[in-house]
Amino acid sequence: MLRGVPKTVRLLAFGAFLNAVVSFTFVYLFVYLTGPRGLSVAQAGVISGIGGIGLVAGNFTGGWFGDRYGHRRMLLTGACVSGAALVTLPLLPLPALYAVLPLAQYASGVVRAANAALVAVSVPEGGRRQSFALTRFASNGGFTVGPPLGALVAARFSYDWLFLADGLGTLLFAAYAAAILPARGTTHTVPSHDPGAPGLRRELRARPAVLVLLAAIVCVDLVYRQQYSTLPVFLADHGYGTQFYGWLIAVNGGVILLLELPAAHLLRRRAPLTVVGTGLLLVGLGYAVLIPGAGAVFAVSMMVSLTLGEILYKTTATAYVADEAPAHAQGRFQSLYAGASISGQVLAPPLGGAVYSAAPALLWPLCAVLACGAGLAVLAVRRPGEPSRTLRPVRPRGARAVRFWS
Repeated sequence: MLRGVPKTVRLLAFGAFLNAVVSFTFVYLFVYLTGPRGLSVAQAGVISGIGGIGLVAGNFTGGWFGDRYGHRRMLLTGACVSGAALVTLPLLPLPALYAVLPLAQYASGVVRAANAALVAVSVPEGGRRQSFALTRFASNGGFTVGPPLGALVAARFSYDWLFLADGLGTLLFAAYAAAILPARGTTHTVPSHDPGAPGLRRELRARPAVLVLLAAIVCVDLVYRQQYSTLPVFLADHGYGTQFYGWLIAVNGGVILLLELPAAHLLRRRAPLTVVGTGLLLVGLGYAVLIPGAGAVFAVSMMVSLTLGEILYKTTATAYVADEAPAHAQGRFQSLYAGASISGQVLAPPLGGAVYSAAPALLWPLCAVLACGAGLAVLAVRRPGEPSRTLRPVRPRGARAVRFWS
């Protein structure tokens, strides 16, 4: 299943796993703010929301900086800034949290965008699905280990140690990335830099399917992330406690770890937009399952459908955007996708909460319609007889090496 995945991507995936293991502060941030820091729920919500905006902004802009200054450089800079901010955060007075937490989250978003761009430029067009699947597998594996480990640290020591461990782990990740990533050069070549190269808007207008896909991803991420905001409230209102919700989330992680790499391998020759559109429809179907009721069977069926949809669309969409990106704008295309794919972190809680508060019975039908509509839009934009991408060398006439790593 990992045939064709370059060594650089494997090393990046291992680094992503290690970094994800210690990235547990976001899970316990709200508890930390309302507990040891003594903030009200409203104050904690404001700080958490500002941090989420910083994370989305970092995803949207990290690739822009990477195209200009080098993706390796931006990954290292982002990891160092994020790590340093997290280490100092427990020592800061309350007013400083409003600035330092968004900075740490912004830098984390830059790292995410830079990592995706490095994977994209390390693999020839048409062979990226398995590479992105491997990095997602590694990150999900780390997140499976991280939260329980964070709970042990918080119980044995204190919540302050969570930030110290996360910050030091992020700084170690920066040192690891500096060691494994070459300082200059890549194995692929792309056209020489041309100041008159088409701008991003022109490149996107020439690729309408990418624009439709990005809009669909924003819509489905708003729906997808309801599992972290309104879903636990819905379950609690129907008599299911935190333990049941925890097991439900474990179903998501377990199915991803079991099936994502095999699915990427088996579907690698399938037309990408067909796979993505089908995945989005499965997300919509998952929420439609909740319309009749909140029984355990409905909830587990919903999570299985949602997870299968995630497996189909997330890796394939990331690789598709990378394949469609022109070489001089690879980072910016990855930033657009990275920002779209995490936009629900900011949009889902307030919008889903508002709908659930006003009309609880309306939330899941709306989610189903929105996700299915996004899936149908992606399926509709396919070109007739759309083929899957095939491997081909990227060496245009008059090309020279570009220092994506610098």
